[in-house]
Formats: sequence, structure tokens, C-alpha cells
Amino acid sequence: MSVASRLFCLDSVMIDIVVKIARVPESGGDVLASEHLITCGGGYNAMSACARQGVSAIYAGRLGQGPLSSVARSSLAHDDIVEPFEADDRYDAGFCVAMIDDGGERTFITSPGSEGSLRLSHLASLDVQGSDYVLVSGYNVMYPESGPIVLEWLSNLANDVIVAFDPSNRVMDIPEENLRAVFDRADWTLCNETEASLLTGKDSLRESVVALAQATGRRGVVVRHGASGCTVLTKNSHPIRVAAYETTVVDTNGAGDTHSGVFLAELARGTDVLEAAQRGNAASAVAISVLGPASCPDRDVVSAMIRRSS
Repeated sequence: MSVASRLFCLDSVMIDIVVKIARVPESGGDVLASEHLITCGGGYNAMSACARQGVSAIYAGRLGQGPLSSVARSSLAHDDIVEPFEADDRYDAGFCVAMIDDGGERTFITSPGSEGSLRLSHLASLDVQGSDYVLVSGYNVMYPESGPIVLEWLSNLANDVIVAFDPSNRVMDIPEENLRAVFDRADWTLCNETEASLLTGKDSLRESVVALAQATGRRGVVVRHGASGCTVLTKNSHPIRVAAYETTVVDTNGAGDTHSGVFLAELARGTDVLEAAQRGNAASAVAISVLGPASCPDRDVVSAMIRRSS
């Protein structure tokens, strides 16, 4: 199937240095990793998930020059993800140390790089058309350097460009005025249960979903809640739970990005919202059963998992 809609992703592409450990060490401590890998992560998670469902993805960020950028560039090429901006030869790509404990939970240490050199002129050069999708991360609107640039660009997008916002796990670090601006423009807000609770101040899942939909999501919101799936609320409707799929949890790093990438790709393909969320759940179940980010399966694998579970 040929899909005209594209996904433009602003979430920064970084290199993940992943270590599997029994527990996160205390200050001054030392633990031995049982497994490790160095791989492309960050925004690549959602873009690769989208591309593997048959929808073109464009990285609306900057890579640099150096060994880390080479790893990232090779990964983007593997999934035919377009890199439209020239490299910043002053910096290499940033990286993130991801410590994955025995429960699959992840702890991050991030070191920024070339992604911080993105300017408004870069974004303004993008040929974003009506019916295209734009994915914005909380990290894009969190920092004083990037926040105003991204928000100004978003404010000038045509109304029929579909903006999705993933606030990220540092939701409380986003300036209130930036959060309000991106909430006003977001067609879809995609987050997990903890983030929804922090954003709304509500304790129960249902209350936080309803409150979030009242604050943002011109088309709706999707709130993920791990092993029990996700809840979808489209405008002028009511919350609907979409069940998860059984899996063995190895690494939850990138699970939310996988879900978002598949969900948006399916919307771009014309898939019904609830089916898109179901496919996101299935893809995430496969992705978290292996170590490392960007582990979303191809669309036919997702379809096969859904058939086996029906």
C-alpha cells in the first residue's frame, strides 16, 4: 500500500549505550553488566516503528560528525528515514546511557550533542503538507534554546497538519507556558499513565485521561498503562481501554515510542483509531521482549501476533 502521509519527527536521535544490570548501583557503587549494546535510540525509536509499518519518516533534527553520528546515520538509512539537514561538523551526536534492571525498568543518563544546534531556519525549510504528521517530544519544548524555536514553527503549521505530542518522563520540567502552547496545537497527546497523572493532578487513570483530553488533543489522547494496555479518548467520546498482549518483559526502553510510531503510522494509513491503538499494543509487546531500543517489528509480524491472540 502506498501511503502519501509522512511522519516528521522532532524527537532527537541519540545513541543509546544500553547495559543490563541486576540493579542500579548506589552512589559510589559498582555493578557488573550481564549484557550490553550500543545502538541508535531517541527519536529513531518512533521513526523506525513508523517506517516498518510502511509510512515514510523524516528526521526533523540534526546529526553531527563523528563515530556516534555515523552509527545514527547508518540506522536511519537502514529504515529509509530521510535526514534533510546538513550535518553540524562541530559536534557529534549526543548519547544516553540506559541502565536496564532485572524488572525491565530503565534509568537514563543523557549527554547532549549536535541535536542542540537545530535552528528555526532548518525547520522552516521542511516541506510539511496537509495530512502529514509531526511528532514533538517534551524534550523539544523543555529547554530555553529549543523551546521557542519549536513552538514558533508549530504555530505556523497549516491547520490540517496533524501534530502529536509526547510529553516524555520529564513532564514537570516543561515550562508552563510552553506546555500550554503545545497543548493548544496538539491533535493527539500520547503519554503513559504516570505522565498523565503528573500533567493533570488526577490519581485515577480514568480521571487523568478525561482531564488530559480536556486540556489537549484536538482529536484525542492515548494514555499507555503497561501490561494492561492503553486507554483512548477521542474528542466528544468516552475513554475506551484497549487490551495489551502477553509477553516476556526484557527491556521496556523505547516501548512508548514504539507504540506512538505504530499508532501514528496506522492513522496515516487510514486505520481506525482503536485498531491503531491495538496494533501499537501488539508491536510494543514484541519490542519489549528483546534487549535494546528500536525493536519494533514489521507490520506483518504485528498482524500475525494479533491473529494468534484473537
